[in-house]
Amino acid sequence: MKILTLISGGDVGGAKTHVLGLLKALGSHITVKLVCFMEADFTDAAREMGIDITILPSRDLRAVLKELRTMIREEGFDLIHSHGSRGNFMAWLLKRSSGLPLISTVHSDWKLDYMGRPLAAMTFGKLNLMALRHMDYLIGVSDSMSTLLIQRRMAQPDRVYTIYNGVDFDRPRQAVSRGEFLRAHGVPDEPGTVYMGIAARLNPVKDIETLVRGFAAAREQTPDIRLLIAGDGPEEERLKDLARSLGVGDRVHFLGWITDTDSFYHALDINTLTSLSETFPYALTEGAIWGKATVASRVGGVPRLIDHGVSGLLFTAGDWETLGKELAEMAADPALRARSAEKLQEKTRREFSLEATVQTQLSIYDSVCRRWKRKEGRQSAVTVCGAYGRGNVGDEAILEAILREIREADPDVTIYAVSRDPKATRIAHRVRAVHTFDLLSFWRLAGRTKLLLNGGGSLIQDVTSRRSLWFYLYTLAAAKRRGAGVVMYGCGIGPVQYPGDRKLSARIINRNADVITLREDHSREELLRMGVKGPEILLAADPSLTLDGPGEDRTESALLTAGLDPKGDYLCFALRPWTGFEEKAEAFARAAETLSREMGLTPVFLPIDQSRDPAAAELVAKKLGIPYHVLPGASDRESVTAILSRMKAVVSMRLHGLIFAAGQGVPLVGVVYDPKVRAFLRYIGQDRYVDLEDVTAEGLCAMVRSALAESDGESQAQAVARLRELDRVNREVLRRYLGE
Repeated sequence: MKILTLISGGDVGGAKTHVLGLLKALGSHITVKLVCFMEADFTDAAREMGIDITILPSRDLRAVLKELRTMIREEGFDLIHSHGSRGNFMAWLLKRSSGLPLISTVHSDWKLDYMGRPLAAMTFGKLNLMALRHMDYLIGVSDSMSTLLIQRRMAQPDRVYTIYNGVDFDRPRQAVSRGEFLRAHGVPDEPGTVYMGIAARLNPVKDIETLVRGFAAAREQTPDIRLLIAGDGPEEERLKDLARSLGVGDRVHFLGWITDTDSFYHALDINTLTSLSETFPYALTEGAIWGKATVASRVGGVPRLIDHGVSGLLFTAGDWETLGKELAEMAADPALRARSAEKLQEKTRREFSLEATVQTQLSIYDSVCRRWKRKEGRQSAVTVCGAYGRGNVGDEAILEAILREIREADPDVTIYAVSRDPKATRIAHRVRAVHTFDLLSFWRLAGRTKLLLNGGGSLIQDVTSRRSLWFYLYTLAAAKRRGAGVVMYGCGIGPVQYPGDRKLSARIINRNADVITLREDHSREELLRMGVKGPEILLAADPSLTLDGPGEDRTESALLTAGLDPKGDYLCFALRPWTGFEEKAEAFARAAETLSREMGLTPVFLPIDQSRDPAAAELVAKKLGIPYHVLPGASDRESVTAILSRMKAVVSMRLHGLIFAAGQGVPLVGVVYDPKVRAFLRYIGQDRYVDLEDVTAEGLCAMVRSALAESDGESQAQAVARLRELDRVNREVLRRYLGE
């Protein structure tokens, strides 16, 4: 593979480090040629690193383009990879003549790149924006940057990749002693003083003002601290005035531009970052290499690196009061600094090494080349239709699992999802999306669809909505009429209570479904009772059972972020509004109080559906006379799974509350509002459940006591493992339609 890389040549900071480090490392795997359009420190560094570089000064644009076209024609590149506004602009101009796929790595928010420079924003910024819109593929340096690209509709979500800046742990590092570094910059070297610092440009987007204010607040609690600011820029004098006005002018030290960053990080006790916007800053990973405790704003890819409360502390950008508390906490606790620094260094080495970044970049190149050669035919897409985009973590977990299984069968196939919130689905799952109930859009999409997956959950039911049942039946018929294969995938069936709906469902399923895979045997019985005999019916499992839980650090961080003590003893309630629930709220509250007194279990109310469940939680919680936690609805499946994994027991009406907890081996008690809850618990050999109408405080307490005393975690884990193995049926059906 041969790659042509275009970049201005005047780049500094993170973009410079990323591009040069990556190009040098890629050179041992593929052929890479770097073209720059000016001489600067960047080009000197590239030569020193042995990178194949050509300089084409851009004074005569036509001459430069002619040379580039000749180079492309004679050297046989596979793709053009650009970085930055000038590189992107040049790539855009080469698009038609080269016939090659264009891919650009976006290192920062282009709307913020020219803050305070309106003329540059109107020229370079606009040209860069137009060039980016003509790229075939984009790479965001962090998930947050990729999300931004999708939000702004810069490319289809499946044409946006993510990469993280990798740190070269093998690079030789040398640093002078702390004392020598401090004395060289006029900073007192005081035993017992905690030195905190930041390496950043002094411009508005780095928000050093928040750092100065936070430092001043921290010093009120921990006086023996000093702040080192390494960098220069237009904000310097204003920041010095601010420090003096806050009474910390003699404790805040502006060091200017530092080239010896190794010695700077070596001198610190606490590394900080206060940016309003970031992708994935080297300032944090470089500090991690030196084993520095870290406090940073929760922006860009920072939360991907730092697990709050475990490998560092995070705060909302601009919140100097919280920053001050966290700086004081870190400064006052050497054990916390050492523990979090060690965790951060371990994670950086494990997940964000340069080699990991190289492998990601190579996989992106492979994917782009495969997809570029693969022409999308009239019917080439997979469409997944389900109850998505409604804020229900369980349904989103189903979609997450189905998408993973589709990509295992065919990593390059185009995927569409039908969603109530297409924008949220595009961002969360990196797929194309159309709106649920937009019948015309679905009809058009069906004409491009190779395979329709009526995807997971209980879609064929008329209890919550007859209209939704009719819509899902329409999708089966429309897809089949337009020539697509139709699979009802890992789903549950019923209840379908209206006789007319039962007849309609049976007729449409018999005529249009090719295969039905079910998540439990009760659904098979319901299909047979309805008269469904035409399609192939296979017993499988709920796809979301195959999703793994988060690691130990992410779990602890999720608990701390939710305000829970990772070592606490909790009883979780996953409740939902339903007919008759209000009359039973008192019984749930009395059971929670009894178990709290008897067993020391603090009740935790965890919404699975963010739009509906909080009302049920609050209804019960306000009846309690004991401490409790009502958690905000977690937007991601990993956080929900993490919290459930640390509960002593779970009482759940929500099916996916039971599924996630079962997968973590947590003792379960089910409250049946829908037959699917009972069916799942029976499917895993669990008999601790009660119908909602029969709920009593005494009965709930008895079942929780029994679950805690008798639950065999190993037996439950084995039952879940058997269900995960049954999911192979789903995967085999996918391979049948999409190929090996």
